[in-house]
Formats: sequence, structure tokens, C-alpha cells
Amino acid sequence: MPLSIDELRSKVEEYRNKGLNSQQIADELSLSQTTIQWLSSSHVPADEDAPHDIRVGWRSVAVKAARVEAVSYVFCDIIDEEIGNDVDCLVGISINGIPFAQAIAGQMDLEIAVSRSISESEGGHLSDVFASVGGKRVVVVDDVVSSGTTMRKTIQYLKSAGAEVKLCLVLANKTEMNEIEGVPLRGLVRVVTV
Repeated sequence: MPLSIDELRSKVEEYRNKGLNSQQIADELSLSQTTIQWLSSSHVPADEDAPHDIRVGWRSVAVKAARVEAVSYVFCDIIDEEIGNDVDCLVGISINGIPFAQAIAGQMDLEIAVSRSISESEGGHLSDVFASVGGKRVVVVDDVVSSGTTMRKTIQYLKSAGAEVKLCLVLANKTEMNEIEGVPLRGLVRVVTV
């Protein structure tokens, strides 16, 4: 059942009280950061000021590892179609891209790296626990592209770390974009307003 605007505002406030930033809340609710900022505003904005957004729920897939793995087979086929074997490492964007990146990397016998935001203004951080990306050809995986901000910052950060970003994959592309920062962007589905 979809949440009402008031229920979404309550969830945003609940997550803020737990210390999550706008990007982390956007990940939790599968909404754009713009929508989270709108829901966070102290005054009650008019409906005509509401951002155009679509909430994408992945619980039906994400609740079971076998389902994540099944979806990942499609991602593997897309990688093969787009770049073939021209990849060394999968980079999962925290938090929702990680399980898909892990499943894809497992199926393709590739390394996995994890990228996460450290603040809303900075590009990100690669976890030292996982693979490094310097000198490697990488594919970036996340659940949703809304405005492209997170993916753009991740690509820039990976390039500065010495990676060659070959492809970006998402479950849902909520934009008209087919590339970000010159890197091809492919989604399992495109969800746009017509």
C-alpha cells in the first residue's frame, strides 16, 4: 500500500531523528533527494510545488537472496551486451546497489567494491574492506537513478581513484538519460512521466 504524503513526511522525520542524511533517506524510501528535501521543508508546500517523483519499492525482490540473484542474471546479460568481458570489478553503491553488485560479481567471477556517501556534499568513499578500483574497468550498480546526482558523484569519485567506468546499471531509471558523465546508463526499467 502506498504511503500518503503525511506518512512519507513522518518517515523522513523518523529517519532524520535516527541521524540519516537526505541521500540515505532517499535510499531508504526509494525517492529522489529533491523529494526528500521537499518532504523535509518546515512549511507545508503547495501541491503544485511538489516535485514529480515516483517511489519504486524493491521489497518483493530484495527480501530474498534468490530473487536478487535472479534479477542479477538480467544485469549480467546487459553487461555482456554492452561491454562483453571488458570489466574487472563491480561497484555497488551503498546501500541498495550492494546486493545486486555482489550477485553479479559472483555470477561473473569478478571483484566487488563498495561506494558509499560520507556526506551530502562530498563525492563518496570506497570501503577499504573490498576491492580497490585503481587501474580497473568497473561497472557501477545502484537501485534507482532519480536525478543522477548520486551516480554522477560516484563516477567522478571512481575516476579520481583511477578507475575506468565502463557502464552504470540500475533497476529503475527515473530519467530520460542514457548516459551520465559520458558513461552508458542502463536500467531494467525506465519509469518516466509522459
